[in-house]
Amino acid sequence: MLKIGDKAPQFTLSTGDGKTLALKDLKGKKVVLYFYPKDNTSGCTKEACSFQENTSTVKKRNAIVLGVSADSASSHAKFAAKYDLTFSLLSDEKKEVLKAYGVWKEKSMYGRKYMGIERTTYIIDKDGKIAQIFSKVKVDGHAEEVLAAL
Repeated sequence: MLKIGDKAPQFTLSTGDGKTLALKDLKGKKVVLYFYPKDNTSGCTKEACSFQENTSTVKKRNAIVLGVSADSASSHAKFAAKYDLTFSLLSDEKKEVLKAYGVWKEKSMYGRKYMGIERTTYIIDKDGKIAQIFSKVKVDGHAEEVLAAL
């Protein structure tokens, strides 16, 4: 389990616009790395739009927002276009980054157990260390909570 002060696990993932993004390329910026279960679902849409509404404040704090799920890059592209998202959504179809950050977990719904993403946000400082962890995120008010921590 990752803790505050740990070095953030490195990654290189595909974005919705056909490029790749590596954490190491963001050194010197704070990174809001949020993991969400699925594109185009109500909670995930609300969370993404909430971060989008706050992008100017995030930028003023020398930070960048990145969303990560196991959806494909093409799914991310459609999701971003539908909601005018200007930050990158990263595709981790192999679930390697999800596992490295400890968000790929056994979940339960209606008595059925399955593996899925536990909604979690990490703030990574400009030196690549974990500055804050928000586990089992509740969408309402989360973007404001993250902004307060930046």
